[in-house]
Amino acid sequence: MLEPVPGEPAAVADCGPERALVVADYHAGLEVGLRAEGVEIRSHADERRESLLGLVTETGVDRVVFLGDLANAIGEPTGEERVELRDLLDVVTDRVPVTVTKGNHDGGVESVTDGFEDVAVVDGEGARVGDVGFCHGHTWPAETVLSAPTVCTAHEHPLVALEDEVGGRRTERVWLRGRLDPEGFPEYDHVGDRLVVCPAFNDLSGGTFVNEGDDFLSPFLPDGLADGQAYLLDGTRLGPYRTV
Repeated sequence: MLEPVPGEPAAVADCGPERALVVADYHAGLEVGLRAEGVEIRSHADERRESLLGLVTETGVDRVVFLGDLANAIGEPTGEERVELRDLLDVVTDRVPVTVTKGNHDGGVESVTDGFEDVAVVDGEGARVGDVGFCHGHTWPAETVLSAPTVCTAHEHPLVALEDEVGGRRTERVWLRGRLDPEGFPEYDHVGDRLVVCPAFNDLSGGTFVNEGDDFLSPFLPDGLADGQAYLLDGTRLGPYRTV
């Protein structure tokens, strides 16, 4: 069972043995990469960290699961990004243990996480805790993950573009929820019931415009998601994501 935190790009997963705060695509140090591309922007590291800590307190969870792309650099985090990761993990693990399911940006994240006793890192195939499977989504998950009743994935940073009656346009992060479609996983003997694609926690990270025909990034999307519905962070149901 996975319940989004109203108004926030995070959810609480009731895994049976424990409750976990699920956070996708944190992308620590993203501003460093943007500056390298010529975008002048200050670091939002403190705001991200305090927002996450507030959610840990508000939800009273037993664990934090970073659903991949905790880091932003493809290789080993350095400089400002490394400092942000250390500061984040230092304060979070003072409260609860952490699990990181590695994403495509987390290739060298162990160079930071190995210094923390209460941080567990699992590879791209993901991990299952009770009735919930967790994977980043940039590669095919393990069958034990995919066979969980609820599968929680990320990587897409799903967005919708909304227009008003006078042509104004705004972009919103969304959740995608639907049935797991076995036809999207032809090499697997069994799949679970529900698939949830999480929005990016980092609001500077861009994403896939799911209602404008953008190509999905995950190898199992969109084929693995049947009857996909889009929901705003405040819980508003927008309906089938393709026709929003």
